[in-house]
Amino acid sequence: MAIMLKRLPIFVFALAGALMCLSPAAEAQSLDITSAGDGGPIEILADDGIEWHQEEKVFVARGNARAIRETVTVDSDVLRAYYRETDGGTEIWRMDANGSVEIRSPTETIYGDEAIYDVINGVLVVKGEDIRFVAGDDLITAEQQLEYWETKQMAVARGDAMIKRPDRTVYGDVLAAHFSRDASGTTSVNRVDAYDNVKIVTISDTATSDRGVYNVVTGVATLTGNVNIMRGKNTLSGCKAVVDLNTGISKLFACENGTDTRVQGTFQKESETTEDPE
Repeated sequence: MAIMLKRLPIFVFALAGALMCLSPAAEAQSLDITSAGDGGPIEILADDGIEWHQEEKVFVARGNARAIRETVTVDSDVLRAYYRETDGGTEIWRMDANGSVEIRSPTETIYGDEAIYDVINGVLVVKGEDIRFVAGDDLITAEQQLEYWETKQMAVARGDAMIKRPDRTVYGDVLAAHFSRDASGTTSVNRVDAYDNVKIVTISDTATSDRGVYNVVTGVATLTGNVNIMRGKNTLSGCKAVVDLNTGISKLFACENGTDTRVQGTFQKESETTEDPE
């Protein structure tokens, strides 16, 4: 049985009661949907009404649907909230957003075509053709999907992933971004673990490798496997490198195993262009 709720906006009290008991209070600045604020209710708004499917235990909001809880807002074409009965009442165990998804807090925003939020495990999975996660100066994109892990304070971008800051960019097939939060609640990336087809680009250098760990706080990237560092026409190659992106100083190390244990470098003189006399 489906019940159409036409009055807009509407407070869905079943959602409110469920989410109030899910998690302890957390920073109001975060994107942690279930633990945002002090455990207040969720407000659901939709242009085309809200359906309550009692047998399937799901609420469906259609048409510019919006869910608001404290400082966290979820916008999409369609929102679905799945709930279940417990000894203490009712709890939401999953929330789906489909079409033009935008999830916002005061300092973070995630964009995508669809999102699935696993409330029990605190994992948000976003998919689509234009996946973006904006946190301060950090921009994270992915071609396949982006996962946001609340309890670990980590985002995993998969498929031609990129993390960009104004002066440097990290690429990889998979990028795991670890976040930190200051006293004001502002979130920023403090470490990036990069896997497969890794590339770090700065204003002056380009470094590639199979794996990489970038400490954003210190500006030091540790690269392993088929390392190449390029500046202009000059190239250094080795099995491991420690690159200080702030100072531009790179240390390369030879392979520990194998027949070729040397670090290689190729240095070319910049060619001078001359014009033919008329």
